[in-house]
Amino acid sequence: MENASRSRLFGYVEGQRKLFDFSCDLKKDWSKVVSGQTLWKHGGDGIDKDIRTLLNEPDIAAAVYIARHESRNRTRLAEVTQSFLNTPMRDRLSRLRVFWVPSDFDADDEQAQESTYSYLKEEMTKDLLMQVALGGLNPLDVTRFSSSRRPGLPIAILSHVKQHGYRNHSHTAKVLATSKDALRAETERLFVIGFLASDSLQGGIYRVTDSGSAMLDVCSRLRDYLHGTLGDENENLELEHICRLLGIDYPSIPTDTRLLGKGATVDIQNPTALLLQHVAQADADNSTKWPAPYFRSP
Repeated sequence: MENASRSRLFGYVEGQRKLFDFSCDLKKDWSKVVSGQTLWKHGGDGIDKDIRTLLNEPDIAAAVYIARHESRNRTRLAEVTQSFLNTPMRDRLSRLRVFWVPSDFDADDEQAQESTYSYLKEEMTKDLLMQVALGGLNPLDVTRFSSSRRPGLPIAILSHVKQHGYRNHSHTAKVLATSKDALRAETERLFVIGFLASDSLQGGIYRVTDSGSAMLDVCSRLRDYLHGTLGDENENLELEHICRLLGIDYPSIPTDTRLLGKGATVDIQNPTALLLQHVAQADADNSTKWPAPYFRSP
């Protein structure tokens, strides 16, 4: 997660371990604590205590359990988690993430270290990074977002709602200098995708969801790419890795590609090209407050 924070999509600081084996605090305009325990030598005898310790902590966004992959451990873990279904802590079980390490793992074996690290990185990327830090953002969300036929407007809406909330169609359409019909259509699309939420199933007073906020952050980093300011030589390997997981292959679109106006060379079958067009248009319209990659640390 510390390496992934180099994408500049969130900040990373070491957390207070308290009773845990490890802990970190992920920072953005929110703070999400990830803490965890390891199960290695006590043969499943301490699983009940470990899980209770993890679930009792009220401020944890994700409770990580890294355990030796043995049948008795899996059996005991299943028994313990099942027992919590009949307690007030049953709702906290959704925060529990279990990652299994091979039972014959040898910490002194360099090849075993590399293999296990790669496995844990892949599994934690799919879970902690995508589900916690990026709010569940996924490739289908990105494709649906990019497919809008009104370049720049979805980004402008997310930015406006995040800053000012959403009063009504007429007011927001006036602020964003667009038609009420266009605004209504795009707002409903963002609601269906899950980037906007409302207390009403029919929509209304909207707010930006975690995945919508993550999408806005990704777009901001893509703007940096188009401006040539993403990093040394305009590269950011961690962002590139995360974007590929989201189906975004932005390095395949050169920064000198004409994305707007006459002569634009945008492949309408390419979600990445369409997404970059949205970013370029929102940037040209000055309609968006782009999230800066600076995150407050304690």
